[in-house]
Amino acid sequence: MAIKQTGDIAAQRLSPEQLACEFSDIAPLLDASAAAAAASRCHYCYDAPCVNACPTRIDIPGFIRKIGNGNLKGAAVDILSANPMGGMCARVCPTEILCEGACVRNHQDAKPVAIGALQRHATDWAMARGEVLFKRAAETGRHVAVVGAGPAGLACAHRLALAGHRVTLFDAREKAGGLNEYGIAAYKTVDDFAQREVAWLCSVGGIEIEYGVALGRDVTLDTLRKNHDAVFLAIGLTGVRALAMEGEDLSGVMNAVDFIEQVRDASDLGTVPVGRRVVVIGGGNTAVDAAVQSRKLGATAVTMAYRRGVEAMSATWAEREFAQTNGVTLVTHARPVRLIGEGGVVTGVEFERTADEGNQAQERFVVEADMVLKAIGQTLVAVGIERELLTLDGSRIAVDANGQTSLAGVWAGGDCAATGGVDLTVQAVQDGKLAAAAIDAQFARMAIKAA
Repeated sequence: MAIKQTGDIAAQRLSPEQLACEFSDIAPLLDASAAAAAASRCHYCYDAPCVNACPTRIDIPGFIRKIGNGNLKGAAVDILSANPMGGMCARVCPTEILCEGACVRNHQDAKPVAIGALQRHATDWAMARGEVLFKRAAETGRHVAVVGAGPAGLACAHRLALAGHRVTLFDAREKAGGLNEYGIAAYKTVDDFAQREVAWLCSVGGIEIEYGVALGRDVTLDTLRKNHDAVFLAIGLTGVRALAMEGEDLSGVMNAVDFIEQVRDASDLGTVPVGRRVVVIGGGNTAVDAAVQSRKLGATAVTMAYRRGVEAMSATWAEREFAQTNGVTLVTHARPVRLIGEGGVVTGVEFERTADEGNQAQERFVVEADMVLKAIGQTLVAVGIERELLTLDGSRIAVDANGQTSLAGVWAGGDCAATGGVDLTVQAVQDGKLAAAAIDAQFARMAIKAA
């Protein structure tokens, strides 16, 4: 959904040179000497708390030791065998609360080993050289449908293809990648990395992608089950929560995910319209990405408002600090009550100050705005999915520990599934891996039974 250029919302706020600088890679690749120095700080802990903190259980000490020894191919194999999207995760994982947050170095010199940067060093090296790291097993004759080409779907497809099964990925969009392609700030994944990673994943063979195919619109679950030996649902959370308040239909108000997608899709960042005074409502990573990109596009004042305190925000402390160092004003304990407009155009947001305990309402105040971005969460759009497959509240697809649903031959994973994990790319990858292993094991059991 494109936002209209009305009032103070306009394109080309900054020059092409300024935009190129603002949207350059925020974490440039380590050179060989910097990587060696970073690797030398690892203690190679026998109990490796960093590994336990990683949802995909990458052998972190192992790959860092290989980097230190100059064996980048071996390091890449260690990473990508555990996490086939290790390159993207090296860019977007909240390492500060996962592997690096668990690093024992935090208790010694308050500076963890740069695990994320080292992971990117190895995976980027392998991808840039076109290294063949994995060999596909012999064709099994099994065919699996994977619905959704986001992190969970791609990880599942890659694992199944390696096992020799044929996979058809169905995606409603015109590009694969899911949130990696459409929902992450452009400065985190420069140089079209999401598509380069998709190409690498599919280079193993046995994977076909059909674009523009949506479950419930173009294909049914029953049809997929009849035409395939198994189905993996990785449809994500494509619905967006509404504020459900006065003024939400004013010009200048839009969903933060749509704004982020506009920035990601723009061949010329100067064509993306942005307000002078932007208010972002929400406290997660999507809110941070929208707020920071607003500033980088040339907004003069960006306010990120959240109804609780910072301790309740889903955005990590590192993301919050990054937003603030990029000129975003963070306002907490502020509950929006209405959007104010004039002539059909938004002019501000009225908030209610809330207390720390009980969330009681206090005084009201107004933040002026010509653009308001809503980032209060996404929801499951369960089109084409039977009600009995969902959790009691209907918010996710119900699955067991291996991602299997109550419907025979159907698995699910990623944000759409109630796996009990966190809503992160790395967790979605793990969901895809676990489901692929379960599907492959079921095929093996079927083969033994048939014999």
